[in-house]
Formats: sequence, structure tokens, C-alpha cells
Amino acid sequence: MLPLISRRTVLLATGAFVLAGSAGALTLSSQAGDRKLVLVILRGAMDGLAAVAPYGDAHYRAARGKLALAGPGETGGVLPLTEGFGLHPNLAFLHSAWTSGELAVVPACASPYRERSHFDAQDVLETGASAVFGASDGWLGRALNAMPPELKRDAVAISGALPLVLRGSASATSWAPSFAPSASDDTLNRLMDLYAGDAVLGPALASAIETSAIASGMGMDSETGKGRRAGPGAYKGLAEAASRLLSADGGPAAAVLSFDGWDTHANQGAENGQLALRLAGLDAALRALKDGLGKTWSTTVVAVVTEFGRTVSENGTGGTDHGTGSTAFLLGGAVAGGKFAGDWPGLAPKALFQGRDLTPATDIRSLFMSVLQDHWALDRAALGKRVFPDAGGVVAIPGLLRT
Repeated sequence: MLPLISRRTVLLATGAFVLAGSAGALTLSSQAGDRKLVLVILRGAMDGLAAVAPYGDAHYRAARGKLALAGPGETGGVLPLTEGFGLHPNLAFLHSAWTSGELAVVPACASPYRERSHFDAQDVLETGASAVFGASDGWLGRALNAMPPELKRDAVAISGALPLVLRGSASATSWAPSFAPSASDDTLNRLMDLYAGDAVLGPALASAIETSAIASGMGMDSETGKGRRAGPGAYKGLAEAASRLLSADGGPAAAVLSFDGWDTHANQGAENGQLALRLAGLDAALRALKDGLGKTWSTTVVAVVTEFGRTVSENGTGGTDHGTGSTAFLLGGAVAGGKFAGDWPGLAPKALFQGRDLTPATDIRSLFMSVLQDHWALDRAALGKRVFPDAGGVVAIPGLLRT
């Protein structure tokens, strides 16, 4: 049991933005309010046990094998959080947010989905429904529509198309920076799924993607014919774009960012390697977001989520396969951080989901409810009837936001 532990054109000076989405224009309402929400979706399924290592769990090192991270103070060791848990060493900014009380961690969390398809899992994550195709619009879009007229808020996705989580809201649109990753990332994810079990093609494809990720992490980003950057090197630029829009006078109240490339079937690495580069890119992006928001950071909540976790144990190609429970982060100046939320099921063999995955102990929708209820003051009736109508007994996690 792990309890809560006490724990208009908008500053587009570069001219590098392209308008996208069915709205035809980005409406920046003067009534958007000063409470900002940023949703970061890590597409491809982040290994939550790599991002937040339960190094104090008695079964951790045996279960993780070569993927296990060293303890605090050791070479390549984790950055300490609460007792027995530590952040990956490449998450230095997140660690500073923890020590300053601006980061909360939700381990062993997941949507209600229990299969292992990226695309079905992302559907459930973004619709907020209890099953695949349970809704045709997104939970954030429904939340925007549920706001009282006097508190009407706008949202923007920093992408070439409106993501599912924002669909259904007339006040949401998208902007695509010229360096945004191309649609080919989706194709790569599909190929990784297709060849994950192939002893020859799976590792070969993973190796090619790993090489690209390493080049990207060194600033040698590959580019498409239109000069678009790919890989974790692009994360920071997307976050900077979001910060410009959100901090502008009359800017939107919410932004959605999608960071691709978290499907680490082979050659995942531990303190170094392709996943470490992704985590470094994420950390740099979140730091850039805070820096770019300036004083707006104090009224901002950033939720970092993924569609599901990965297997506890390493597979035969040095990676991890699709799993279930993962880790979510909630950070920002409006977060009452320095704490964990939810339960820790442990890594004992009998405690694993289907004998292979971290068992989900927290429904990710409870995190979303916390933000909508305590940050945007959306009442419980609206949450239950309009935003998450089939969430059953799922309730908001108390104490995650500053009052």
C-alpha cells in the first residue's frame, strides 16, 4: 500500500507555425482564464519502471535483470524520491521539480484497457471511456464543453491534426510547427508491432530506430524533405511552441503534446541507450516548457501519461514488450507535489498482472478527474455525467493540486 505521501497571432515571431484543424483559425479567448493545463502523451508505451525505478522492492533486480538501475549515489544510479523509489538519472529537471514540491508521481496506473494494442489503448486513454470505441470524442473535449459559459476555455494541440482527446470541442484546434515529426512515426510504430516477434526483422528494425534516436539525442536529427526534425530532439521545440501559445495574452487554457517513439521492443538500455535518450528529451522538453511559461508556470498543471506500460522482465532482444501498468507524472506550479499517489502492488511474481506486467493499481481517469475538478473547478456532477459518464466508482485523487 502506497498512500499519498506528504509529501490573434500569438508570439509567433519565428513564423514557423502552420494552422491545422477543422476550426480554420485559432480562437484565443480573453476568458480562457489563468489556470493552464498541458497534457503530454508519450505514444508507444513508456516503460514506467525505467522512468521511476522501485529499487527498494525486494523483487526489482531479479525481475528487471540488465534493465535494473543502480541505487542513489551509485554510478548511473537513480535520483532519489520517496524511500525505495528513484527517477531515471536522465530526469534531472523532474527531480528538481520533486524537491521543490512541484511534482507528484502516480505509479502502477493505467486506463481500463487490458489488452496490448497501441491504437486501441490510445483510443481508451483519449476518449476516457471504459472500452475501445466507447466514445467518438475525447475526455478533454467534453470537459471544455462542460465548462460554464463564463469560464469558457480554448485548447490547442501542437500537432498537424486534432488528437482524439480534443475532438468534440468547437473551441479546440491545432498548430503544427514546421519541425514537427512527420506522420511516418506512426508507420514505424506499426512496423515495430508487426515484427516484434520476428527474431531477425524485429531486432534489425529496432537497431535502425535506435541509431536514429542516438543521432537525434546528439543534435544530429534526421530531417524530412520539409526540414522536419524527428526523434526526442523534437520534443523541446514542441514544448517551446506550446509555452509561447499558453503564455500569450488571451492564449488558450490547454495544450496537448504528443511525443512519439516509446515502443522499446529491442535494445532498450538502462542508464544509457535509446530509452535513456527519450527520457532526456522528455526532461529537456518539460524544462523548456517551464522556462517558456515564465510566471504562467505558477498556475499550470502538466500531466504526462502513456497508453500502457511494458513487461517487467527483459525480452530476448534486450527490450521490453507491451505491458499494462505504467507511471504518470503531474507537475507544475499549481501541483502540490513531493508525493506519490495511489498504491504500489509490488513486483513479486504472484503480484504481477498475468504473470508478466506491473498490475495497475490506479485508474488513470482518477488523475484526469483531479485536474479537472481541483484545477479547473469542474463539479463532480459534470465529471460523472458529461466527461466520464461510464467511469463507475472512479473518483478524483485528493490533495494533488494547490488550493
